[in-house]
Parts: sequence; structure tokens; C-alpha cells
Amino acid sequence: MSRRICSICARGGSKGVNQKNIRSLLGEPLIAHSIKQAKASGLFDAIAVSSDSDEILTIAKNYGVDFLVRRPDALATDKAPKLPVIQHCLESVEAEINQTFDIIVDLDATSPLRSVDDIVQSVRMFESNLEATNLISGVSSRRNPYFNLVEMSQDGYVGLSKQLNQAIIRRQDSPRCFDMNASIYIWKRDSLVNSSSVFQSKTILYEMPEERSIDVDSELDFEWVSFLAMKRGELL
Repeated sequence: MSRRICSICARGGSKGVNQKNIRSLLGEPLIAHSIKQAKASGLFDAIAVSSDSDEILTIAKNYGVDFLVRRPDALATDKAPKLPVIQHCLESVEAEINQTFDIIVDLDATSPLRSVDDIVQSVRMFESNLEATNLISGVSSRRNPYFNLVEMSQDGYVGLSKQLNQAIIRRQDSPRCFDMNASIYIWKRDSLVNSSSVFQSKTILYEMPEERSIDVDSELDFEWVSFLAMKRGELL
């Protein structure tokens, strides 16, 4: 049976939304919802929170997280990529307990609208695909690069981002495209520790609906998340 760990990575600072990871949503810190979802899934041998913030780590401890990982300053800037943060979190926990994990699931703290069933189904989908190296979650894209997503050239003119030999007349005829919704990431251990990119040759996608796919990256995002959370009443 696979040993699974869930990582939740939350930096103390934020440019788009001040202190977003601890901002109150339904009366609880934003990060608490991801922690509660991870625990409610019943999938994990360990749950770890990585942060550079004492306040975030204290909140994580109060919500029953198994491991608190102090993030190095070099991985706590607004320009630091997320993949090394997850790798550091995994390596820190494994070094502490002198054991390794087979499956790593990362839940983004700023995507609290996912359901527990999303976590369960994405893990089930990933583990049933023996060839897959990793999984990302996404939502059907509103703008399609083959139909109505354009790019601007250096001379200021625009054209379709991607073109086929035959023009697309209806959006429904375009190849399906997805927006990454920054909600769920899953890796086999080797594919995580030996990679520098989320995209690998055998990356698969778990599709989520739009109403569970908002990532808090701006004040407007937080307003939408708050509205939808209050409409649901409970984020589990």
C-alpha cells in the first residue's frame, strides 16, 4: 500500500492579497480549510505545512498538522518557484522520521473551494494510472488559444495564439484546453524529487468545475471565494 503525504505550502507575505493565507474565511484562517480537507479525506499518513511564518505554523499546529516545516528564506520570496518548496518540505519530513513516501499530494492553501471528494477522486485517478508520473488539476478554459485567445506581436498586432491548418469556426470544434487551477498536485516520489518542472512526459489532468476552481490571487478573487463559500456554508 502506498504511503502518502500531503503538503500545504503557505508563505507569510503576499503582494496581491495582504496576509491572504491567514485571512478569515467562514470564520477560520484560509489555510485551515485545506488542512481540514486533507484530514477529512482520510488518505494521508502525514500532513505537513511549510511556511516562513510563525503565525501560519502556529495555526497549522492548532489544526492538528503532523509536521511543521520551516521554509528557508531563499524559498520564501515572491519570486521563489513552488516546486523546490514542495521538494524541501518532503525532504525535511523524510529526514525527520527516516522514512520515505510513495505519493506526494500538494494542496494549495489559496484554493479552498475544492471538495474532499476532489482530493479523493484525483488520488484515485492518479494511482489507477500506472504510467502517470504526476497529476495537475484544471478547469475547462474560458478562452481557447485555437479560437479566441490572442497574442500581441512586437509590432503591436494581434493574432490567434495557436492556429491549425483548417480554421476553427465554432469554439466547440477546438481542441480542449484547460486552465491550471492551482488546487491539487500529485507526484510519484521519484518524479517529484528528480524534476524541475510540473510538466513531464506523462502528466495527467483532473478536471474540476469552475465553481471549485478559483485561486485567491487578488482581492476580487477573495470576494468571489467568500461569496461561493458562504453559499456552500461549509468547505468540506
